[in-house]
Amino acid sequence: MIETERLILKPLTYEQLIKYIKCDNSLEMELNLNETSRTISPELKEALELTILPNVADKTKNYLYSTLWTAILKTENKMIGDLCIVGEPNENEEIEIGYGTYDEFQGKGFMTEIVGGIIEWAKTQPLVKSIIASTNKTNIASFRVLQKNHFIKTGETETLFIWTLDLS
Repeated sequence: MIETERLILKPLTYEQLIKYIKCDNSLEMELNLNETSRTISPELKEALELTILPNVADKTKNYLYSTLWTAILKTENKMIGDLCIVGEPNENEEIEIGYGTYDEFQGKGFMTEIVGGIIEWAKTQPLVKSIIASTNKTNIASFRVLQKNHFIKTGETETLFIWTLDLS
């Protein structure tokens, strides 16, 4: 678990991810949280089913590098968004992150704080030397989160900007 000024970042277990997918507030009940109006995008649902759940279930892997880290707003005791690390560090000692804030909590600086919390955690991981992320070129809010956390644009594709933060 990671704590920031306004948030608690909690890595979800396999069983909690199953409840997360249901979107029936069973996860919120288990974690003693107030209900949130969250939905799961088709992209996240696909990632959960094809990548996240199988990787979290794999006991040979450290699930912290594959699960969703849910962000809980302390003052409202509600889930407000999520961040996922896309697998264990690669041969270049990089991890990749993806993230999203629930609609009603966007524009309040929460994702900047969530990414900052994961950066502080990553700095304590001996196998992690940098963090990478990609953003849609049209998603200005998403790349502002990375810029505020000192990521540098290191590449691009037709539709994406690629960002890197060196932790060393």
